[in-house]
Amino acid sequence: MRDVLIVQNSRSGGPGRFGDWLAEQGVRPEVVHGHEGAALPETLEHDAMVVLGGGYLPDDDARAPWLAQTRKLAVQAIERAVPYFGICLGGQLLAHVAGGVVTADAGAPENGSIPVTIRPEAAADPLFHGLPEVVPAIEHHVDAVTALPPGAAWLASTERCPYQAFRVGDRAWGVQFHPEALPERIRRWEADGFDPDEVYARAVADEPVSTPIWHTVATRFATLVSVQ
Repeated sequence: MRDVLIVQNSRSGGPGRFGDWLAEQGVRPEVVHGHEGAALPETLEHDAMVVLGGGYLPDDDARAPWLAQTRKLAVQAIERAVPYFGICLGGQLLAHVAGGVVTADAGAPENGSIPVTIRPEAAADPLFHGLPEVVPAIEHHVDAVTALPPGAAWLASTERCPYQAFRVGDRAWGVQFHPEALPERIRRWEADGFDPDEVYARAVADEPVSTPIWHTVATRFATLVSVQ
């Protein structure tokens, strides 16, 4: 069985259904709770790496000291062509280590289920090819990638946050949204400038559309891990 290192960066931000979907495909998740002080490995010996979200910038080592080692492991994943999938903070961390720019409080916040536009460049991407032109995805962020790494493939965008999904090299992906999250996660968010009931209701309405699409992406990632 292949295994995937999953770095969790906050108490409520677990791998959710994304981890379940990987396990369904025979990829065993090993979750390391960095936010609880769990030690990350010195070298990446796993078959894949997933970095989840959290309320930090990628280099916020003073508040999140485990991020320094997470960045080192992400670099190893890129250099060794180990499949990497970064969600929210995890996507920003990929952009950061690959030479992109991540900016705090960039533009307007995105909360709840947001229509994400899949760009034409995604037609040749191993994970995003053949997806509908617009896909709903759950968002919760104020920080954002504001410049992609050199040579990155730009895969998806929204009006408020252009860099919603991208690929570095052949096997490393970053997304700003949360494919692992179900609408119930919204109930745990701090309602800062949005109506939680309205945001939750929109996510519930979109869930039947979004779930099979993000399941497809997770399955494709698991397949990539399994055949390497």
